Amino acid sequence: MAPQVTVDSINPKVIECQYAVRGEIVILAQKLQQEIQAKPEAYPFQEILYCNIGNPQSLGQKSVTFFREVLALCDHPAILAKSETQALFSADSIERARKILDQIPGRATGAYSHSQGIKGLRDTIAAAIEARDGFPADPNDIFMTDGASPAVHMMMQLLIRSEKDGILCPIPQYPLYSASIALHGGTLVPYYLDEATGWGLEVSELKKQLQEAKSNGITVRALVVINPGNPTGQVLAEENQKAIVEFCKEEGLVLLADEVYQENVYVPEKKFHSFKKVARSMGYSEKDIHLVSFQSVSKGYYGECGKRGGYMEVTGFGADVREHIYKLASVNLCSNITGQILASLVMSPPKVGDKSYESYIAERDGILSSLARRAKTLEDAFNKLEGITCNKAEGAMYLFPRINLPKKAIKAAEEVKTAPDLFYCRRLLNETGIVFVPGSGFGQVPGTWHFRCTILPQEEKIPAIVTRLTDFHKRFMDEFRD
Repeated sequence: MAPQVTVDSINPKVIECQYAVRGEIVILAQKLQQEIQAKPEAYPFQEILYCNIGNPQSLGQKSVTFFREVLALCDHPAILAKSETQALFSADSIERARKILDQIPGRATGAYSHSQGIKGLRDTIAAAIEARDGFPADPNDIFMTDGASPAVHMMMQLLIRSEKDGILCPIPQYPLYSASIALHGGTLVPYYLDEATGWGLEVSELKKQLQEAKSNGITVRALVVINPGNPTGQVLAEENQKAIVEFCKEEGLVLLADEVYQENVYVPEKKFHSFKKVARSMGYSEKDIHLVSFQSVSKGYYGECGKRGGYMEVTGFGADVREHIYKLASVNLCSNITGQILASLVMSPPKVGDKSYESYIAERDGILSSLARRAKTLEDAFNKLEGITCNKAEGAMYLFPRINLPKKAIKAAEEVKTAPDLFYCRRLLNETGIVFVPGSGFGQVPGTWHFRCTILPQEEKIPAIVTRLTDFHKRFMDEFRD
């Protein structure tokens, strides 16, 4: 019998699922990279500049010394017994590693842990959340995961029963949400961020979309809020967050708070506030609102994407529902131990008086101030280009400029059956080696076109990116000018 698995016979939800940040443009970029290595003279550029994904260390960002010292000692505890270790590692990293090893069953990072994560590490994270927010946190509410993405999938699996269940998602949105909703068979209910007000989130828009979904027979289960925003880079004001909490409470929605960029705030007039802190400050307890917040070691100033560490804090669910969340976690046995350790370190870094404190602060502030400068340089460069407008980058790791494409360019894209922003990004890649993700992969107001650009290439490479982009954009606009 001939093989029976074809595209027509696989799960249609897998076909429907899309993930733009690793999509067509990136596949093309990887192909070009191989061609450049084989035949360097074939292109007018010598390297591919990946501005498509929040992957800091792949673009040259250094890891934080204290974090890596602790990881090294935990992964190879035999080093702790060697006399030269005192000279090679800081005293507080040695002390922290010993403490963590005492919390790990068998003192071995190669062993499985409790399905929610190592209890001692969850204690550390809960204490850090409490210190950050000023309200109690329970280690039993912490579920440690391989980055934030599996936690999002877990919640979608829990909440979506059929295509009649909807999840309110921001547009533009990070494609993890549309992909996970599609895979779990739900319906994405879009709410549009207002580009004219710096990607503002209006509660009136939430209410409008909720009512429309209800009129279409959709039961909306949850609201996703990404703060700071991805791909849009805005940071919500606390008053706005209070209105969002009130909306979720009134409508009985689970608030899914993606807070993985909480360390990435670049403007002095804005500050990160967790949704849990906001809800508790309003006097709402666990009995009043279902709230899940996501955190990851992949972003912030640490950028440890490949270590796959993260967690969700789950509050407001009854013990019977919690049992089922635990069951979902236990199906995967546990998240990786290195990622668990790193999540505890990220939430509890060196403190004043610790041996590593000054070097840690220098590394952290050096990375964050450089990111802020890069964001401003790219934002200014985009706003100087004909037909491009770019909102201020208040936080996160991305800019999401709007491009007003000439009618001729839109027509040329239609002729090759391609979205106009993908057409632009494809041309940019082929002529400059710069990888942007078209806005159509994140969702946008119909009839508008955007692209997402990370601020992550190293600072010394930003001027070359600006020059290449500026020259390309002028050629493109001259070619397609109406």
